[in-house]
Amino acid sequence: MFDGYDSCSEDTSSSSSSDESEEEVAPLPSSLPIIKNNGQVYTYPDGKSGMATCEMCGMVGVRDAFYSKTKRFCSVSCSRSYSSNSKKASILARLQGKPPTKKAKVLQKQPLVAKLAAYAQYQATLQNQAKTKAAVPVEGFSWGNYINSNSFTAAPVTCFRHAPMGTCWGDISEGVRVEVPNTDCSLPTKVFWIAGIVKLAGYNALLRYEGFENDSSLDFWCNVCGSDIHPVGWCATSGKPLVPPRTIQHKYTNWKAFLVKRLTGAKTLPPDFSQKVSESMQYPFKTSMRVEVVDKTHLCRTRVAVVDSVIGGRLRLVYEESEDKSDDFWCHMYSPLIHHVGWSRAIGHRFKRADLTKKQDGHFDAPPHLFLKVKEVDSAGEWFKEGMKLEAIDPLNLSAICVATIRKVLADGYLMIGIDGSEAADGSDWFCYHATSPSIFPVGFCEINMIELTPPRGYAKLPFKWFDYLRETDSIAAPVKLFNKEVPNHGFHVGMKLEAVDLMEPRLVCVATVTRIIHRLLRIHFDGWEEEYDQWVDCESPDLYPVGWCQLTGYQLQPPAPQSSRDSQSSSSKQKKKAKSQQYKGHKKMTSLQLKEELLDGEEYGFLQGASDQESNGSASYYIKQEP
Repeated sequence: MFDGYDSCSEDTSSSSSSDESEEEVAPLPSSLPIIKNNGQVYTYPDGKSGMATCEMCGMVGVRDAFYSKTKRFCSVSCSRSYSSNSKKASILARLQGKPPTKKAKVLQKQPLVAKLAAYAQYQATLQNQAKTKAAVPVEGFSWGNYINSNSFTAAPVTCFRHAPMGTCWGDISEGVRVEVPNTDCSLPTKVFWIAGIVKLAGYNALLRYEGFENDSSLDFWCNVCGSDIHPVGWCATSGKPLVPPRTIQHKYTNWKAFLVKRLTGAKTLPPDFSQKVSESMQYPFKTSMRVEVVDKTHLCRTRVAVVDSVIGGRLRLVYEESEDKSDDFWCHMYSPLIHHVGWSRAIGHRFKRADLTKKQDGHFDAPPHLFLKVKEVDSAGEWFKEGMKLEAIDPLNLSAICVATIRKVLADGYLMIGIDGSEAADGSDWFCYHATSPSIFPVGFCEINMIELTPPRGYAKLPFKWFDYLRETDSIAAPVKLFNKEVPNHGFHVGMKLEAVDLMEPRLVCVATVTRIIHRLLRIHFDGWEEEYDQWVDCESPDLYPVGWCQLTGYQLQPPAPQSSRDSQSSSSKQKKKAKSQQYKGHKKMTSLQLKEELLDGEEYGFLQGASDQESNGSASYYIKQEP
């Protein structure tokens, strides 16, 4: 049996650091195989030498190549930088749950102790999350099986900057080696082995144990951010045994030499990967914080709500007047639908005052700096005006982009918008978008990008033409230059899998697919449902997540609707979720796209031809330009 790296079992004597600093540093043997890990170098045994860990910098290497008789340091500089302190040994001993000994004096310096403490805290956090927020298992659904059986690809974690590790995922890719528990073993204790990433799907990785070569019989899926995945070298520093799987134990007689050959030049996770995961899953919003959020029964106004729970950055908000806490609303902490208390008054937005005379005990206003910051705009010159026409995603039917009108101009760049032909007389279904919102578009956006535009309900002159409609309603189009033209390098491609919020029932996170890409606009399809339930979503929406996000955060994932029950479900639950899903959408356009040559409001508009399903990852040219 191969018992792994013996760094923790090496016997060391306790010589003073001053004696060690007088000796010459031993050169590192050039024949030793090396695996580089984000700039740090880890050396592995050649079958004869033991292992040692530098007490100053934490580098792991062959013991005989280390400096001094006791092999405590990797270089003269580390030896001289180390200052002896018995308290540090006591701290580490307490972390290990045992009294200090003479050997404890030659363990790690304080910076490494702090890292060990942070790692121990992270492990405890993961265990607590597993107990308190464990995801409810979805019987019969597995992301791994779903992707393998259909040869799907998933959107990479780097597409989701708001998700854990979204900004620090690094170059984790196929071929990266990790240390994971060995499940093909009959030993009573937990042992580990090295595995390589065969395929990545969001946070999930298909792993194959080293030594199996092209044999995929024991391949398994695992969440890369889980507590059981470690960088190569973790077992050596933690004193954990590396044991080859029982199935292939007979293949080699010298497993150490095999690992040396396989790991030379390979990549592994950064040594602080688990710490970064823990830090990226800390959320500033806390329970009992008060916020202003859209009133789900009247989109034209906001109400005060209280944070009831936080899961993966998603907030369950309970409206303040709800005594039994059943009147709630789910959204992400970076959602444009929530604001600090006092926001509505500041910009002139309608607000429903609660009947409560004072804040309940323990509730406190969330600090303004926690909320999503919108881009500053200059409304002093040419700006949006009431009555201007545009195209907008209908918040009550997110599968449709509709003819819309600016009904009111608020402060700080916010606009109240109504959908033509379906507005309530009192304006209760107006909704608020910021001028830089990616959910509003200039006149002609749908036509130039071959998207079906939903005309006003009851509009009889079909097919719909903007020139005729503007003339009939005696209105003008909002200037093209006022709209958001930025197209980030988002990285999405048609066919990619992800986990997405059903914004018509925002407590649900579902298995989904990107089916169209128009610059920064994504068409999200919920697997197993008809296309009429698709939703248009911005590429930077905080309601999109990588595959494996639900498993990582403890949120329940909704699997694809099975074919047998789709009909019955679509006539029950989905009708509840989409009150306007049966609204009139007009005849489907059958004619080819014809570019407008008419004059809109006395100005000439030229259109840049935009390809349908364009996977634009740059911001060089936009979809429409306005001629002077």
